[in-house]
Amino acid sequence: MRRARFLLPFLLLATACGGGGGGTATAQGPSRDRPFQIEAVGQFAEPWAMTFLPDGSLLVTEKRGALKLRRPNGNVLDVTGAPQVSYGGQGGFGDVVLHPGFASNRRVYLSWVEAGEGGTRGAVVGRARFNLSEAGASLSDLQVIWRQAPKVDGGGHFSHRIAFGPDGKLYISSGERQKMEPAQDMAGALGKVIRLNDDGSVPADNPFAARGGVTAQIWSLGHRNLLGLAFDSQGRLWNTEMGPQGGDELNLVTRGANYGWPRVSNGSHYGGAPIPDHAAGDGFEAPKVWWNPSISPSSLMIYSGSMFPEWRGDAFIGALSGEALIRVDLDGTNARKADQWPMNARIREVEQAPDGALWLLEDGSGRLLRLARPRAAGAG
Repeated sequence: MRRARFLLPFLLLATACGGGGGGTATAQGPSRDRPFQIEAVGQFAEPWAMTFLPDGSLLVTEKRGALKLRRPNGNVLDVTGAPQVSYGGQGGFGDVVLHPGFASNRRVYLSWVEAGEGGTRGAVVGRARFNLSEAGASLSDLQVIWRQAPKVDGGGHFSHRIAFGPDGKLYISSGERQKMEPAQDMAGALGKVIRLNDDGSVPADNPFAARGGVTAQIWSLGHRNLLGLAFDSQGRLWNTEMGPQGGDELNLVTRGANYGWPRVSNGSHYGGAPIPDHAAGDGFEAPKVWWNPSISPSSLMIYSGSMFPEWRGDAFIGALSGEALIRVDLDGTNARKADQWPMNARIREVEQAPDGALWLLEDGSGRLLRLARPRAAGAG
């Protein structure tokens, strides 16, 4: 039976900040300025992340602990063997990415939150083999390769985004768990970007490898809640992270650098108490772009596709409180705000499909959206 697909309109309102109302966008088609249309192609329960398989199938994590496989024909399968997760607050099932050698080793990498002793919780990264046959889809040989240390109480700022770099290393965002000061504590993993070998061991060329222990895992420090990690075509690592009250950031993440939280921020504490702004000579790396008021960046993707060649090399950011899709123009190590399009929904994740289309996951409604360039009028 042919599956119905519904065209959703695109709001052609440029460069507006802040949140919009809920509901569905009003009926307007693609325009000369924004040459794409939006289709709703699925729906999930509290989706958090997605990644495409080489055949065009899509793996989607659901925050309560389910892993789904959307086939190219739109059918959705349950993937058995997913880990048990600690659900609540911002915690639950997190990211999913493929090993660079997936075509031969079938390995997928997952992040989730697990419970500890005395009501504590922490993020976890594991790897497993993905299996697909006539009998269904499953994970096997699931192995935990990293645990966020220390585990602490609370339900926020796990971050746990994961990305493979062109160096073959695994990069993990480890939030500061709303505890602030641990972001500057080199003895713990909170408020850091972590760099590991694909088996979870520590690379000998990490900036603090000689110190051993958790410190050896650290690639950069002074972060808050890092919900986007992506590499550009030159191998540079970028991240998006939430500021406090204002001061959301897009950062160029470099080896051993300190990004200042909670010593400096271009936002303020909740309630308005000031934090010193980033300033030249303060010893901290300043963001390349920041947002006031907050947009609550949820994810980051750097475009490399052919469907929209004019956007190749640009960063795309999903916004939660901003209820928007955001494009940032990247030029080498520089960045500037380009477009911000209201979506009337919290955008949890942005991904690039094999054909170059943009795919979004909505937070809340759980809709899966496909953004593509429309066919020319009269095309068959």
